[in-house]
Amino acid sequence: MPKQVDPVARRADVVDALFRVVFRDGLQAASLRAVADEAGLNIGSLRHYFANQQELMGFAMRSMLDRVEGRLLRRIDEVGDLEALTGEQRRRLSLNLFAELLPLDEARRAEAAVFVDFVTAARTHPAIDADLAREAAAGMRALVRRVLRRAIDTGTLRPGLDLDIEIERLSSLLDGLSLNTVLYPDLLSPELCLDVLRAHLDSLA
Repeated sequence: MPKQVDPVARRADVVDALFRVVFRDGLQAASLRAVADEAGLNIGSLRHYFANQQELMGFAMRSMLDRVEGRLLRRIDEVGDLEALTGEQRRRLSLNLFAELLPLDEARRAEAAVFVDFVTAARTHPAIDADLAREAAAGMRALVRRVLRRAIDTGTLRPGLDLDIEIERLSSLLDGLSLNTVLYPDLLSPELCLDVLRAHLDSLA
């Protein structure tokens, strides 16, 4: 009897393989064959799930956003009732939530590298969906908005902040930290990333 394959798990494995290839060799090296080899599949099996590189990249970008959102929601669920937390605990929670958007470990560095390569290529590469790159950037801002809004509502951040301005300020800070961590890991450590993020949030408390 043929072995049953979970298509959801298989797609997730392929996305992980794509992240590893892009992180190690760059987006230009992420052909279907290279990703199939990395995932331990033959090219025919991979084409069963993704017809071409563009389709694979689109799925990977959406998967990345889903993963980040899932990590944020799991952290919130683990905390439980936010109203029961002290001000210091809520500030620490906000820091930890935004830290999920930074490349502080190998998995998140791979995600950030894929994101940087993808949005950069989307500007000029006809095979890359520029609308999806814009959607990804908007999705990240939506996550920042949700966390900021909750932090303001619970009194973690001071009232009266211009939410739209703070979303752009924080998004730009996170983007800059992520980009520099991907490009210059020897200059910007995970610890320094967290210190910069903490200092920014403290200025809003």
